[in-house]
Formats: sequence, C-alpha cells, structure tokens
Amino acid sequence: MTVSQEDIAYEIFSWLPAKTICKFKLTCTSFSKFSEEFPFKTKQSCNLLGTSDTCFFLQHDQISQRYQKRIEFHHLPKQKQFSGVPNNVVTFLSRSACVLASSNGLLLCHTIRDDPIELFICNPITKSYFFIPTPESLRKSHNFSSINLILDCSHSSPDDYLIFLFENTIEWSSPTSYICNIYHGKEGVWKTMENNFVSGGRNMKFDTPVIHNETLYFISDCNDYFTRLSPFYKPYIMSYNCEKGTSTILKLPREAIKGFHAECNMSIFSWGKVTSSNSSICLVKLRKSTFTIWILKDYKSCAWQKILKVRVNALRLEEKDAHVTGFTVMNGNILVFSTEQKIYSCGLDEETFMMVEEIGSHSCGFNPHFISYSNTLHPCGTNDKTMPC
Repeated sequence: MTVSQEDIAYEIFSWLPAKTICKFKLTCTSFSKFSEEFPFKTKQSCNLLGTSDTCFFLQHDQISQRYQKRIEFHHLPKQKQFSGVPNNVVTFLSRSACVLASSNGLLLCHTIRDDPIELFICNPITKSYFFIPTPESLRKSHNFSSINLILDCSHSSPDDYLIFLFENTIEWSSPTSYICNIYHGKEGVWKTMENNFVSGGRNMKFDTPVIHNETLYFISDCNDYFTRLSPFYKPYIMSYNCEKGTSTILKLPREAIKGFHAECNMSIFSWGKVTSSNSSICLVKLRKSTFTIWILKDYKSCAWQKILKVRVNALRLEEKDAHVTGFTVMNGNILVFSTEQKIYSCGLDEETFMMVEEIGSHSCGFNPHFISYSNTLHPCGTNDKTMPC
C-alpha cells in the first residue's frame, strides 16, 4: 500500500498544536481543507492528550465573575509561540461567561446572566460552542457558589467528554451526601449514579478536583467550625470511585494539619505526567506566606513525601513583602501563583526545581481562579455553533 504525501502531511500535522495548525491554514489551501474535517480534529486532540498545557485562563472567583466580568489569558514561560487564543474570544468569554473547568482544549462554562443559568462547552481556538442541557436544580438555583461541575476528556473517546455534577440536596446533614450526575457529550444526556458521594462533615473544594485512575479526589476546606471531639475536626481528602460508587477518606500529613485553621489555604492537584505510572496527587499548603508541598506516595497507607517548604520572600521576587492571592500546579511539575499584581511560576521537578520566573501582571482580584489550558481542535459536538465574536 502506497502512502501519499497528503497522508503523510495529515499524520504530521495531527501532532502539532492548534496555533501552529491555524497558521498553516492561511498559507496552504490543501491543508486548510482536511484541517477543518471532524476526523482530523478528533485525531489531533487525541494525539495531544497527555501533553503539557502551555497556557492558562485567569478570572475572578465564581461569584465575583458575575459582576467583574474579566477573564485573562496567560502563557507559561517560553510557551507563547506554541499557544494562543484570539483576543475577541477572550473578550466574549469575559462579558458572558464564567469558566468552570478545562480539559484537552475544551472549556466548560456557565452564563453569567441573572436568570436562568445555562451551561455550554466551547473551544476557544475553533471559536465553536455548544449548549448542553442544564439540570433543573441549576436552572432554579441562584447560588453560583454551589455549581459543582468537573470536565474530563481524558477517559472518553476522542470526540466525547464527560461532565460531573455534584448536587447537595439535603442541607445541614452530617455526613454530607451529594448526588452525582454524569453528562456524556456523545449521548447528550445526564445520568444519575446509583450511589451518592459521601463527603463527610466538611465542605468540599470542588474547584480543584484531581482525576486519577477513574477516581475523583476532593480536599475539604480548613475552616474552624468543628470542635476537637468531632470526627470532622481536621481537614481531609475524600475520593469518589465513579465505577463502584464508593467514597473513601484519605488522611493528610500531620504537618499539613498543624495550624490548619489559622489563615491556611490547602488544595490538591495532579502530580506528574498523566501518562506516567508515577502520576499521583500533590498537596499544596499556603500558611503565613510559606508554601509546603507533599506528594502522595501510597494510597493505601496515606503515605506522603514532602518535596518543598519555602517562604515566599525566599523566592526572591521583584515585589517586596509579596502577598500570595492564589495558586495552582500545572502539568504536574510547575507551581503557578499570583500576588496582588503579578503572576509567577516555580519549577518543582529536578531540572527546574526552585527556578522562579515572572509570567506577567494581572487584574483578577484577591482570589483569582486558574484554569490550565491546552491548544487542541477538540470538537464541542456535532451541532456546535460559531461564537458571536
């Protein structure tokens, strides 16, 4: 069987980031044709699954975004040539949406009109979007802080995606139980899991989930609203196995729990490459301007390994007495954090350990939300529309 030049070009270009593909489309007519086809888009997004994200969106927290209406787009250091989003798309999202999650080139958003709440999937590169059915509970809800949605494109087929919705139907119950609904993009329907997600007595931080081995992980908050006699006095991680419908608690390191209620902020993130057998969960604690980071080494015994403890002032930032306002871990090896004015990255792997670089300035307030992003052509759906921007 002979292989044509077009077949070779098709295969090569399917491994390129979307920004590069868009540039080639302007100069090559034949390439422009197959790059718009559905099979090529799914192949390209599948090939880039598991590769490092090169950029991220930054916005105000979920409640403030309704009024501030500002979304920013930033690149990781030395990654600007490999990624990009049209400015008019960022403007469109800023004035009309709150970004909840991102996965393999797709964004999950909800509208920020007063009523009703509507959910949609969009691809900023292809300027396409697709409204998905909004569950009745969200259409009636005016509490934007309780929209607990997670997007996952990693375990579905190349032209599909999953959305997880956790609904707390009984308030002030202990332990708290959430109904888990899953939306399959290809099927276009919501399905309710048989077993609820039991999260214990504390509130969960649904905005920083970790998906690992078909299991969702969430960390609780650190607020001081339980007595020492309560089984939920200390913060913890709770997992939810989507296949079995089981909820399991994971204990945090003793050092992480120490002083947790005093101006403490803890979150969990994916650690290592998604495709690596050594991928895991990392825990980041920020207390009194000090970062401490652990890696979960063994799930059964809840064994953690501390890899970093450093004061913010020791990172030698240009700002004096910098106050950290938000943070995330991207690509399983880069700590990205914001101060009141700037955004920085700090390497966590062996090659870039403690190497700090300034990413740029921001104007997203004192509790910004980071959404890591990857340039792909992942389709939103078979009946997607073009963004009005």
